[in-house]
Amino acid sequence: MAMNRHILDIDPAAETDRIVAWLRENMRGLHRTGAVLGISGGIDSSVCLALCVKAFGPGKVVPLILPEKDSEPASEDLARMLAAHYGLTPIKEVITPALDGYDCYGRRDEAIARVFPEFDARKGYLAKIVLPPGLLDNGTLNVYSLTIITPSGEEKTARLGPAEFAQIVAASNFKQRTRTAMLYYHAELRNYAVVGTPNKNEHDQGFFVKFGDGGVDLKPIVHLYKTQVYQLAAHLDVPKVIQERTPTSDTYSAPATQEEFFFRMPFATMDLLWYAQENGVSPEETAQALDLTPAQVRNAFDDFTRKTRATHYLRTPPLDMAGLGRPVPGRG
Repeated sequence: MAMNRHILDIDPAAETDRIVAWLRENMRGLHRTGAVLGISGGIDSSVCLALCVKAFGPGKVVPLILPEKDSEPASEDLARMLAAHYGLTPIKEVITPALDGYDCYGRRDEAIARVFPEFDARKGYLAKIVLPPGLLDNGTLNVYSLTIITPSGEEKTARLGPAEFAQIVAASNFKQRTRTAMLYYHAELRNYAVVGTPNKNEHDQGFFVKFGDGGVDLKPIVHLYKTQVYQLAAHLDVPKVIQERTPTSDTYSAPATQEEFFFRMPFATMDLLWYAQENGVSPEETAQALDLTPAQVRNAFDDFTRKTRATHYLRTPPLDMAGLGRPVPGRG
């Protein structure tokens, strides 16, 4: 099929049936009797919740709301509305005390203050890390900047050094790993499995935390581009307000969309470009189909390649020596 703007269109009813059958079959294979998953008011967790309800019934699905002090209040409101929409009552577990125990916020803020010495979260300062916009036209590398917002609302941005970037990310990743620990508590309590919500974009490009939101038992939408997740959402009657919500990271104290934090272009454009690269469509043919220039397409292709290479470690399962056979025998 020639490259075109509708090449990622799916039959959402048929795909729903296929995923539901897969969930049921694999749940039996895991010898688990139901599903636990975190819901955030985002499109991915909403679709996964709807799929689990279809697969197992509302009596066998436990949705968790897992806020911490940097979470957007709207996330909990939308998550509660979503759960009620599918006949469920969510369980709320606030993870801030656990994160305080890890000194998550202190470790993060220490690195932020090395860039902006005036930063003090106790005085109302907010912060986020972002990538440069305009990828298609500029083709810039994935070099992060730190943006802080002062108590008066002034924004300041500076290039983020490798050491500060690593510390901010390492500290922030306590959040996803703590949520996973809580999900498994509730799953093991009931002999249920943990259902993850990463889509293809997040998994293949590395927008997840290893043994955090990537550490689950079942990943029902990991094969779907983000735009295909939206097609399922419409079919599954996910509330419109969630379908129309801008995807966010909901990790940093300052609001940050997924586009500015990681993906660098709208999903509707990115998914088509990524499909083209994965399926060997030339930059020239892709550009003609999408009303772009070949240079813009090459910038996107290069970015996809850099991201997948840089995050290969995240998708690598634990390595072991079992395949090498027996240990080297002694001489005795």
